[in-house]
Amino acid sequence: MKLDRSFELNSGWQVALVPVAAEWAAIRALPETQWLAAAVPGTAHGALLAARRIPDPFFGTNETAVQWVGEQTWAWRCQFEVQDSASHEELVFDGLDTYCTVWLNGVRLLVSDNMFVPQRVDMRRLLRDGCNELILRFDPPLQRAREQEALLGKRHLWNGDSARLYARKAQYHFGWDWGPVLLTSGPWKPVRRHSWDVRIAELDCRPQIDVLAGRATLQVHLRLEGAVVPAAAGLRLEQQLLDPEGYCVASYSAALAATNAIDAVDTAALLADSTLEVGVARLWWPIGLGEQPLYTLLTLITDGDKILADDRRRIGLRTLRLVQAPVRGEAGLSFCFEVNGQQIFAGGANWIPDDNLLERITPERYRERVAQAAAANMNMLRVWGGGIYEDDAFYDACDELGVLVWQDFMFACGMYPAHDAFQRSVRAEARAAVTRLRHHACLAIWCGNNEDYAVAESLGRHGPGATGGDFDARVIYERLLPEVCLELDPARPYWPGSPYSPNSTGITASSDPTVGDRHSWEVWHQQMLPYQRFHEVQARFVSEFGMQSHASLGLLELVLPPADHFPASRSVAWHNKSGSGMPDGHRRLAVYLADNLRAGNSLAEQVYATQFVQAEAMRYAYQDFRRRWQQAGARAVGGALVWQLNDCWPATSWALIDSAGVIKPALHAIRRALASVSVALRVEPEFAMVALMNALQPRQLRLVLRVFSLGGDSLFDAEFAMSAAGNECTEQRVALPQFSQPVVAELCVFGEGSPVELARDCAWPEPFKFHDFSAAQLSFRPAGMTLYVSVDAPLKGLWLEAAGTRFEDNFIDLMPGAERALGLQGEAAHCLRWTALDHPAQVADLAVQTLISAGQSGPVPAQTGVVMARAARESCP
Repeated sequence: MKLDRSFELNSGWQVALVPVAAEWAAIRALPETQWLAAAVPGTAHGALLAARRIPDPFFGTNETAVQWVGEQTWAWRCQFEVQDSASHEELVFDGLDTYCTVWLNGVRLLVSDNMFVPQRVDMRRLLRDGCNELILRFDPPLQRAREQEALLGKRHLWNGDSARLYARKAQYHFGWDWGPVLLTSGPWKPVRRHSWDVRIAELDCRPQIDVLAGRATLQVHLRLEGAVVPAAAGLRLEQQLLDPEGYCVASYSAALAATNAIDAVDTAALLADSTLEVGVARLWWPIGLGEQPLYTLLTLITDGDKILADDRRRIGLRTLRLVQAPVRGEAGLSFCFEVNGQQIFAGGANWIPDDNLLERITPERYRERVAQAAAANMNMLRVWGGGIYEDDAFYDACDELGVLVWQDFMFACGMYPAHDAFQRSVRAEARAAVTRLRHHACLAIWCGNNEDYAVAESLGRHGPGATGGDFDARVIYERLLPEVCLELDPARPYWPGSPYSPNSTGITASSDPTVGDRHSWEVWHQQMLPYQRFHEVQARFVSEFGMQSHASLGLLELVLPPADHFPASRSVAWHNKSGSGMPDGHRRLAVYLADNLRAGNSLAEQVYATQFVQAEAMRYAYQDFRRRWQQAGARAVGGALVWQLNDCWPATSWALIDSAGVIKPALHAIRRALASVSVALRVEPEFAMVALMNALQPRQLRLVLRVFSLGGDSLFDAEFAMSAAGNECTEQRVALPQFSQPVVAELCVFGEGSPVELARDCAWPEPFKFHDFSAAQLSFRPAGMTLYVSVDAPLKGLWLEAAGTRFEDNFIDLMPGAERALGLQGEAAHCLRWTALDHPAQVADLAVQTLISAGQSGPVPAQTGVVMARAARESCP
């Protein structure tokens, strides 16, 4: 029998607009007609949207039409039944967004002003047998924040309203250079009634692992609360560690005794320590380096045959260390992660909240997004400091898929205050986050903030040449947060900010490329360097960089009014928030397009062109950064995290996956660059430079280099061997003849004595706009769940789309010769839309092509297939 019970209060909720500062009586007096059905977890925006009281804020410029919602006071109410109760009855709010007052049965229970601090409040004395009424009032967040700002002073920031710095609310809700202003409020996380006699208030499991011996020791610390004095002698702690298959590999059992009283009346704390030994430990590895076995730690507090409380959590056994060591032949120190004794190149992306209405992000959606990153060979995601501490489902997915997490605390781009009340709130927030997340194997590092040191430097308050002035929040980043981490999660590295570049004098600029991490925004922002020059903006760890592109055409067509389906429309511009002061993302996009392509003027052509540029930029960036992952002792670049993986709304942004979950071509370019074996090819007059990146053991590889004219003539080919060192980059220079015309080179990598291709890269004459790549004739040959493609001349950037079909490889370059096999997932492709550089979008009916091909000696050219398919039947849109 289990006595610790939790009752979700997730049904029967209603929401209503109420007067400012309305109290219990005024809220209860509202007419029934003013109340709308509401979901919990939920927001006022979400309830109004479901009731069709507001338009979709993501459509067109509707963002402006819903601003009134965030300016109002909203009340939420529900009723719940209680038939019996335990010695402790608590209301638990996992998250209240943000300025909230709570009443139960007419009595004020709680006032909360931090979105990130869960609240637990005793309600036993107020409970009634039968029906109980709960009311929550949420005050308008910007108004409340501005009240604080008026008292304590306006502070400098980048992005959003300056008052946000006083609000412990997701900062992106105030608007960012990739997202709208949607000032949500409401119970954004579950609300529940917790009925208990004894509860596990805290459980801290700290594995100690001997990697070489393959053993692990788990030190577990518990803090219990409950009515246990003088009955403590009857309580027992029972623990089991289950392996990934569910078999018990370690256990612990002992009687418990009270050690100190919290409340002399009826509450006590029991502290208990246990040790579990694992003789054969299966190590957790990041993706690409091994498996991700997860053990289950089961903890029970029993009294005879009664289970008073329990806890179940999954853990991974691994060691992790942040390595900062000299870099051979260079200034500064490395910045890289070591897992289970092996240094790794951290290739990944920055993560932002996946929606503005957080209640819409389901566990399945978290899993899909993390899986998309893992499928792109990303082994790290950075949870950015202007969003939220993500739901458990996000970290669970990262645990399962082998994706490390760089976790920011929630401060971004501003000069935050640090008065006593603010620090108390931040301390509670940090303790809640660290306690909840520290058991996750994926969690790699805690980081104090995003770009706050850079903001301080821009004001002369930090870094070289600092002239003084307040930088109040340093006490948070350099004392408060590291104190919390040292107490609650001492084995995990803590880093004061991102970017952050310390040295012995403490005056290094956060942009220093020789130490710490750096945000390399010389491409796109700042001087708008050509993306071909990413090699000039390297750093020991590049934690931000990026290039914008439009969302997918299908998504844009859904969120743009029909009259705005053209690139220069008001709605398209509205959905690009990039800029300092005035949005200027459309201007920057135009520069990068003009520098590289002859892009068409239709929306479809602009979508392809911007996504093409983004993909090429990412190919250059990841190849150039990873190329600097040299041998041990010379880890010049330890990682690259692109800004950004995902989007919170339909936008033109730096995201690799749009808000509908559609991946962009750039994600395929990154997947190839981060593969266990990857190659980068650069062609100069009379030679080719080959960089072979190998994350695995040393191996012998066979490389095939071919050079073609733009018309498809073979001009040069060579085959040579390379010894790929383990876990580093190996470079080789290959002599080429002189060519009197523009050429395209392709390099393919094979295992020694194997026909299986491991990696491929192509080098093209640039800028692309100076050349004509339209000569290629493309042919398809479908065969079940494989699509074979071939060309008679070089084809650049082939992008394939088919409803219900996912292509294992996409945005590919094709050279004359053997067919290229593309695996399909989902449904077999029949109606195929394809685009390539200098080849406008075309549609092919593969089913008809298959019939045509059956009577011919070879595959049918794509253009021929289109004409004949449409003549036969108009089955493809």
